[in-house]
Amino acid sequence: MLTPSAALARLKEGNQRFVHGELCLHERMTHQRRLEVAAKQQPFAAILGCADSRVPAEEVFDQGVGDLFVVRVAGNYAGRGQIGSLEYAAEVLSVPLIVVLGHSCCGAIGATVDSLRSQSRAPSDALQEIIDELQPSVRPLLGDTSTADAEIIEEATIANVRSTAERLSAKSELLERAIQQGRLQVIGAKYDLATGVVEWI
Repeated sequence: MLTPSAALARLKEGNQRFVHGELCLHERMTHQRRLEVAAKQQPFAAILGCADSRVPAEEVFDQGVGDLFVVRVAGNYAGRGQIGSLEYAAEVLSVPLIVVLGHSCCGAIGATVDSLRSQSRAPSDALQEIIDELQPSVRPLLGDTSTADAEIIEEATIANVRSTAERLSAKSELLERAIQQGRLQVIGAKYDLATGVVEWI
């Protein structure tokens, strides 16, 4: 089993390959690899990422079948279901690293900015729930009317990643215990849609 720092190094190396178009992901997507992981999964990291179709974690980090335990939800926030899934990854699968992965031009963050600006509700309760989860990261940034919405979205994305990473340990005794024991690290990151670069927060 990898240490948290070794798992992080592996993700960083994979992202560099992705950025430079030197992918070896196909080597981890073979028939033989599928057979190897069919009976048991042993991912080396968990990713809490956005549902955005432009941010496929396995490709972004150049990893293959069975390498990553990926939880995706619009706005990459930590609700009960997401926390429970990551608890499973940490406790049952013994992943040493959880990455909260936001991204540039996030539509969920943008929708939250629009909702707060217009003081309107989303068209469904389910969509409103996402906005409600993201509001604490967005609202403090709306006071300065001279700041463009695009800049607010980028700043709020980073704020949301940080608060989500903090919430994982604050809301989960299981994850907090693993962190205190040195078995787990939780780290934030932001993916740039244009460059492919992952910035570590």
